[in-house]
Amino acid sequence: MRSVLVLLGMTAVMLFVALAIGDHPVALAQIIAVLTDSPVADLQSIQIVRDIRLPRVIMGFLVGASLAIAGMIAQSVLRNPLAEPGLIGVNAGAALAAVIVIVKFEVPPTHLLSWLAFAGALTMSLAIYALSWNSGSSSLRIILIGIGLSSLAWAGANFISAFGDPQAVQRAMIWLSGSVYNSTWEKIRTLVIWLAIGMAGSGLIAREMDLLALGDETARARGQPVELLRAVMFVLCAVLSGAAVAAAGLVAFVGLIAPHVARLLVGHSHGLMLPVTALAGGLLVVAADLAARTLFMPAQLPVGLMTAILGAPFFAYLMWRKRNV
Repeated sequence: MRSVLVLLGMTAVMLFVALAIGDHPVALAQIIAVLTDSPVADLQSIQIVRDIRLPRVIMGFLVGASLAIAGMIAQSVLRNPLAEPGLIGVNAGAALAAVIVIVKFEVPPTHLLSWLAFAGALTMSLAIYALSWNSGSSSLRIILIGIGLSSLAWAGANFISAFGDPQAVQRAMIWLSGSVYNSTWEKIRTLVIWLAIGMAGSGLIAREMDLLALGDETARARGQPVELLRAVMFVLCAVLSGAAVAAAGLVAFVGLIAPHVARLLVGHSHGLMLPVTALAGGLLVVAADLAARTLFMPAQLPVGLMTAILGAPFFAYLMWRKRNV
C-alpha cells in the first residue's frame, strides 16, 4: 500500500512539474491560482496553463493509462510478459485506419478519427483471433499471426502514403511518431469515454483474468468460457489502444512497461493491478512528454520517441531475464 501511495504522490508532483516547466516557466502559486480559478491568476499564466499545458498533460496521462491497461490485457490474454498491443499488431490496425483518414481529410474530425482508429484496432484484433483459431487459440499462434498482420498493415499505410498528397502524408508521418502536442478538450472528452469503457470492462472481468492466468485447462475445469473471455479481452484491448492511437499516434512500449511496474508494486491480482497500471502508464507518458519538450528546447521531440528510448532497453532486459525460461 505504501508503494501505491508513493506512486500517487509521484504522479501528482509530475503533473504540477509538467504544468510549471516549459518555454515560459510558471510559478506554483500561479498554477494553483489558475486551477482554482482565483482572481490573482494573471492572464499569461491562464493562457499557458489552462489553454496549452493542462490539456496536453491530461491527454498524456489518459493516453498512458489507456495504453497501459491495454498492455495488461494483452499480457494476460497471451500469458506473455513481452506482449503489448504494439508488439502483437493491434496498434498497427488503428494506425492504418488513422493514416487513411489523415491523408483523405485535410483536418479529420476528432470523432471520425477516433471511431475509425477503434474500428482498425478491432478489425485487426478479430482478424488475429480468427486466423489463430485451430480448435481453440494459442498464445504462440496469436503472436506470430499478429506480427504478420502488423507487417501487412504497415505495408498498406506505406502504400497509401506513396500516392497521397505530400502535405497530408507529412502530417500522417508526424502523427505516427506519437505526440500530444495538439491536445484539445474535445479529444480529451472522447478519450475519457473510451478509457471509461475499457476500465469498466476490465474491472468486471478482473477475477476472470486471474483465473485465466492459471491456465486454460484449470480455467475450463472451473467453468470459465475461456475462448469467449479471450474474445472480450481482445475487444477491450482494441477499445483502449485504438482510442489512444487516435488521440496521440503511436506511443510505444507504455503497455509493456506499466504492467510490470504494477506487478512489482501490488502483485498479480488484476483487480489491484488495474488502477496501479493506469497510474504507472499515465505517469510514464507525462514524464516522457515533459522530457521530450524540455531537454532540447526550443525543439520538441515526439513523446513516442522518448518512450521508445525508455522502452527498448526495458524490452531487452526482459528478453535477457527470460533467456532460460
